[in-house]
Amino acid sequence: MTSPSNYSTAPVSEFLLICFPNYQSWQHWLSLPLSLLFLLAMGANATLLITIRLEASLHEPMYYLLSILSLLDVVLCLTIIPKVLAIFWFDLRSISFFACFLQMYIMNCFLPMESCTFMIMAYDRYVAICHPLRYPSIITDKFVAKAGAFIIIRNALLLSPVPILSAQLHYFGRNVIENCICANLSVSRLSCDNFTLNRIYQFVAGWTLLGSDFVLIFISYIFILRSVLKFKAERAAVKALNTCGSHFILILFFCTILLVVVLTNVARKKVPMDILILLNVLHHLIPPALNPIVYGFQTKELKQGFQKLLQRGL
Repeated sequence: MTSPSNYSTAPVSEFLLICFPNYQSWQHWLSLPLSLLFLLAMGANATLLITIRLEASLHEPMYYLLSILSLLDVVLCLTIIPKVLAIFWFDLRSISFFACFLQMYIMNCFLPMESCTFMIMAYDRYVAICHPLRYPSIITDKFVAKAGAFIIIRNALLLSPVPILSAQLHYFGRNVIENCICANLSVSRLSCDNFTLNRIYQFVAGWTLLGSDFVLIFISYIFILRSVLKFKAERAAVKALNTCGSHFILILFFCTILLVVVLTNVARKKVPMDILILLNVLHHLIPPALNPIVYGFQTKELKQGFQKLLQRGL
């Protein structure tokens, strides 16, 4: 049998994810709603992507940007939720060293990728409403391709140091992560090294990217509102607002969920750890489930595309 001293100096090759360390009985009750939300997210996003792919009238930059957002949601869900459900159902708590930091990398990159996509979608609506005559020449398929490359490269490069710095820390003996996911701070706390640089970089880089995106979104909607208020015809104003209504709802929902997670983490000492863990899981699940539904109900062209898809299926 390995002695405690030898165990304490043994390098870690895998981690154990302990969901809800104080109330593990919650897992069985939460598995059903989480699995239903996961199926809803996968089904709704798959339907949205297939509809945009098959319906020629939806082959426009606005819907290509929506496809990018949907793809980001799908990857984020598939990275996190299946492992959470495997813990709940089969008690498969172990996760390899590589898989843990890969999950951390995707989580850290894809959240700013989504905010960056929202920012570009806000610019799309700004051009459509404030400069409608120039819209076809500015927002083109080439613009969407460049925007997609920008979304990936900016966030992948600037946030890759977070998991790299965390992976370079030394982990000996302690390998129990009190979380359902490999969050940076949850993992770094297990190391024997000082992870201050890691924590500061994640905070500065993450909030710089998110903050700049939200500022640009806010500015875009200020210009949109100013332009709409100048419309003399009420019907034209309503139509203009409807074109960006779905986008605004998604941004508002995204910001609300993010704000709740941030505030609860700030009040970590007052909020039970299990509530923080649950909010982090829901933050990666609820927006992907609701994003395609909101757009589907709010956008006339998507509704028609869904109907044609159903008719083809029948």
